[in-house]
Amino acid sequence: MPTPDPAASLTRLVQVMRSLLGEGGCPWDRAQTADTLRAFLLEETHEALAALDARDAPNLKEELGDLLYQIVFLSELFRKTGDFDLSGVIDGIADKLTRRHPWVFGNERVASPEEALRNWERLKSLEREKKKASVLDGIPDGLPALAKAFRLSSKAARVGFEWPDLAGVLAKLDEEVGEFKEAAKSGESGRVEDELGDILFTLANVARRMSVDPEGALRRTNEKFLKRFRYVEAKLREKGKQPETATLEEMDALWNEAKKV
Repeated sequence: MPTPDPAASLTRLVQVMRSLLGEGGCPWDRAQTADTLRAFLLEETHEALAALDARDAPNLKEELGDLLYQIVFLSELFRKTGDFDLSGVIDGIADKLTRRHPWVFGNERVASPEEALRNWERLKSLEREKKKASVLDGIPDGLPALAKAFRLSSKAARVGFEWPDLAGVLAKLDEEVGEFKEAAKSGESGRVEDELGDILFTLANVARRMSVDPEGALRRTNEKFLKRFRYVEAKLREKGKQPETATLEEMDALWNEAKKV
């Protein structure tokens, strides 16, 4: 069996995209703009993440295709305005990867994943100095807040702005919880919101120190909650009840049942 050629497959996708956007193409595709595609790009990213979390390889393959379609779509729109094209996107990331991996494409050597990451950050820092950029540049504003907290703290930690160990982060978490309790007693909504935000940000740091993706962990907990609450609803229906007509004790007992299913 011949080895699949990704370049040929990508060329075919670009040709399909240009047919969709060309004269006589699809009216819907031709009506789209970079702004209208933003929501679809975000949606496809989340669907790909859900398939990845589920370790559903066939679905992940399809969702990655949908995500690639959005990348090709946007690249074609910007090609028409003369800003850049898909070749520029691909060459740009290939150049960056080559430039930032001199231990693969040059004469440098690294002995561990940690050393490779340190060298990557060092090279990024040199590029930032040329651009007079911040360590925290490059984190998308559109990221979910928890994921953004994780990325912000990760970037800061890589240049030394970090607790010395996990115990330090956990102590900070205890401190923030204490401040939140004081704010809750005060009843000042703005203060409560600020302190709750501090707790969530610190939890993102705890997750990072323990090599856990907080966004993924919360997604899995959301799915677990959905499954268990739907179990509670189903069992209540069997009794001719709804959550609104059941007692908290009844629902809590069914919740504990759901945890064993």
